[in-house]
Amino acid sequence: MILEKINSPADLKKLTADEMTLLAEEVRGYMLDVISVNGGHLASSLGVVELTLALHHVFNTPEDKIIWDVGHQAYAHKIITGRREDFRAIRRKGGISGFPKRSESPYDAYDVGHSSTSISLAVGEAVGRDLAGKNHKVVAVIGDGSLTAGMAFEALNHIGHIGNDVIIILNDNEHSISENVGAISTYLTEMISGGFYNRFRKKSMEFVQSIPVVGGFIYKIVYRIISTTKGFLIPGQLFETLGIRYFGPVDGHNIPRLVDILGRVKKINSGPKIVHVITKKGKGFRPAEFDPCTFHGTGPFERCTGERALRASGESYSSVAGRTLAAIAKKDKKVVAVTAAMKEGTGLSEFEKVAPRRLFDVGIAEQHAVTFSAALASTGARPFVAIYSTFVQRALDQLIHDTALMNLPVRLLVDRAGIVGEDGETHHGLFDISMIRSIPNFKLFAPSDGEELRDILYYAWKHDSGPVAIRYPRGTACGARLDVSAYREFVPGRIKVLKKGSDLAILAAGDMVQNALELSELLKGSGISSTVVNLLSIKPLDLKGIGKVIRDCRRFITLENAFISGGLGEYIYSQIDPELCVKKIALAGFPDQFIVHGTSSELFDDYGLSAVKLAQLVIPFLKRGAKKAGTKKRD
Repeated sequence: MILEKINSPADLKKLTADEMTLLAEEVRGYMLDVISVNGGHLASSLGVVELTLALHHVFNTPEDKIIWDVGHQAYAHKIITGRREDFRAIRRKGGISGFPKRSESPYDAYDVGHSSTSISLAVGEAVGRDLAGKNHKVVAVIGDGSLTAGMAFEALNHIGHIGNDVIIILNDNEHSISENVGAISTYLTEMISGGFYNRFRKKSMEFVQSIPVVGGFIYKIVYRIISTTKGFLIPGQLFETLGIRYFGPVDGHNIPRLVDILGRVKKINSGPKIVHVITKKGKGFRPAEFDPCTFHGTGPFERCTGERALRASGESYSSVAGRTLAAIAKKDKKVVAVTAAMKEGTGLSEFEKVAPRRLFDVGIAEQHAVTFSAALASTGARPFVAIYSTFVQRALDQLIHDTALMNLPVRLLVDRAGIVGEDGETHHGLFDISMIRSIPNFKLFAPSDGEELRDILYYAWKHDSGPVAIRYPRGTACGARLDVSAYREFVPGRIKVLKKGSDLAILAAGDMVQNALELSELLKGSGISSTVVNLLSIKPLDLKGIGKVIRDCRRFITLENAFISGGLGEYIYSQIDPELCVKKIALAGFPDQFIVHGTSSELFDDYGLSAVKLAQLVIPFLKRGAKKAGTKKRD
């Protein structure tokens, strides 16, 4: 096998084009062997194997910088940059990350996990390089989906203006190879990327500009004619207008062709360039080619057939949210759903079935999604905007400035709140409580199961007096498919007391309520009685109810699947009567550090949030307090 001999990109440079083509198939096979067991972002990585090999063959990495956008497509990159054996444990606890990570390898130029950052990073890298007098190449690899985000266009506009040497690879995997990838396009792309053409072009333009008085005027006309003529024959006029040389489209699965065009573009040492590469998502694995959405991010599956392993029985929070909104949409034509390229992930495909004209997928553009929804709300519509918690971070200013400041009734569905498992630091949803609870006018709720989520969604539907955010985790919300046609009344700012005891008050929200109940059972075995509180409403808080519960118990503890800093526990601690604060044992949540990847149960255990670890914390504390109280009583 060729793959066994590839320990670094230097080994690629020794291969012929035919050997690299065989290597591409071996990389795909190895990738499938591992991801079918571990799960991961498969379809995107399968689609860029040839492109990855060609990039490392042409460029001198890691001195030359390859900057991946999102990182979903970086598996082949990891395999051929000295991490072939480490790849077997990708996304597992203690194993390598599923995304590029600087601390992991010098070949990973930047930590990435969110989309549309690569061009901005490349521009900064290029300017820093030029200021330092260095001459390495900077290559940004961005997908057509990521290019929809405003940040990408901001960076394109900037590099077109300042004109530094940057190479942008546009990985277009949304469509099959068009007729443009034919003889005329191939000839023109070879011509405009060739050395003679570019030397002639440069000298001609310099000559025109040097003509006294009228040179600048003639230069503008000639440049416009060249760009316009080129635009008729080759797509890419937008980039040319921005001042970025366009090359392509190029077949992204033809290694000799890729190596040739990348080698040509590499030799053009001035100005920004963009190479348009056409790839097929899921390439080489029929199930992923047929259904790239399902295999974008997948759990374990059967290697030959693509059949996915059975998941835990029950219905997910995302499914409950989507079906409930679909039921509400049938009742109210003012209800609108908005998503930022996460229709399936957030369950809104169910909404689309009943109200397709009222579902708006704005692409990877969370900022626009929120402000767009705010304007919808101002017109009398009732928008529900569903965004993963980790991506809500991208729209913080819009939540403050465009929504809360005007007290507009946007309904924000914060999906995947808390720990999300194997995707790690870039995807955990641990910031949403600290962000949203600090914004005036916002209400913030955290259901602990599917029924509560359904009830709160119905409440939010009828709540037209300000913005509402509902955070809920990834995973199972209820044991069976929920009836979403009926609902119970939900009242904000009211706690639910699930169990009563006198030793410890356990105040929990969201999926931590289950941990609280398990903790209560463990304490019972040690002779400790506890009150378990489902907070449900984070903002407004039921301060009267919380105060009464704490007064009736010797000690209290708060549990949250979020960062402690700025979180629910700190919020409660800052709001209750000062004399009750001394009863605190702990504000349990995640510490002030980025949380690595691992399964949710592993991470809860590692950070002391599992029922067992919490019991180990509070039992000695309560026993010690009981002994002191007993001694005092005997005296």
